[in-house]
Amino acid sequence: KSPRSGDLRVYQKGDILFLDFPSDTLERILDTAPIARCIGLEPSEVYKGKTDFLAVVKSEEAVQNLLPDFGAIARLPGRGLIVTAEGVMVDFVSRFFAPQSGVDEDPVTGSAHTSLIPLWSEKLGKDEMTARQLSRRGGELICFNKGARCLIGGKAILYMTGELNLFD
Repeated sequence: KSPRSGDLRVYQKGDILFLDFPSDTLERILDTAPIARCIGLEPSEVYKGKTDFLAVVKSEEAVQNLLPDFGAIARLPGRGLIVTAEGVMVDFVSRFFAPQSGVDEDPVTGSAHTSLIPLWSEKLGKDEMTARQLSRRGGELICFNKGARCLIGGKAILYMTGELNLFD
């Protein structure tokens, strides 16, 4: 249980891990200039969610070729910036930048999809979608809009194990 987000659940179905997270609520931002400075192009829409800004741009190619200004993004009053567009081979694509949180670009961001899933579900008129995060490493996701919650599914690779000892 997260103090900010409530119940955060994970379950496995076959070789897919699903995050079951609360859906974000987006507020439309009419002044797109600060975000345009961050990404070097004019977004068609800008939103602010609970922690992140979200910019919709014209194409998957625009998202892929984006050259973000990390200094400008770091000055935004939020955790990070999601940039998204309708996809060519998937329903939607995105990239996530959070230099103010110590991560210039996150490879695949589950929490960003709590904003993306409700947005694209409404735009595309569907509750089951496929997505691709276009970072250098990238990742494919299966997304379900469940109203108040989002299911975000993808494959994961174990890259580290550890042991935690707690003492009184």
